[in-house]
Amino acid sequence: EDRMGRGRYLMFYLIGGIVASLTHILTNPTSQIPTVGASGAIAAVLGAYLVLYPQSKVLTLVPLGFFIRMTMVPAVVVLGLWFVLQFFSGLMSIGGPDVGGVAFWAHIGGFVVGVVLAKLFARPEEPEYLVHW
Repeated sequence: EDRMGRGRYLMFYLIGGIVASLTHILTNPTSQIPTVGASGAIAAVLGAYLVLYPQSKVLTLVPLGFFIRMTMVPAVVVLGLWFVLQFFSGLMSIGGPDVGGVAFWAHIGGFVVGVVLAKLFARPEEPEYLVHW
């Protein structure tokens, strides 16, 4: 929101949610199960984050056998793995029974639209308090 401004962020978020919903509908046209939630719009925000802050690091739990370690991982790695998991889960859901659960294709559609629209909605200049030293 800081990078886009309130109005632009709201429009970006709503467009991300709409595209995510349409993606879910297109990949599940016969579904009788209603979808509720904002995960597709949030996926758009994740896609925009990847484009706008590719060098950022994210504090992440990393399992190492029986041990779990917290470490800083590049956002591109975390978001890339998340997208791959969503994509393969979406592929596995195609042609399966119509059961409720996670709208994987909404996540994929939201993420992709976030990647595509991030630069369009971002302010030309980064606010001073967001400048990385």
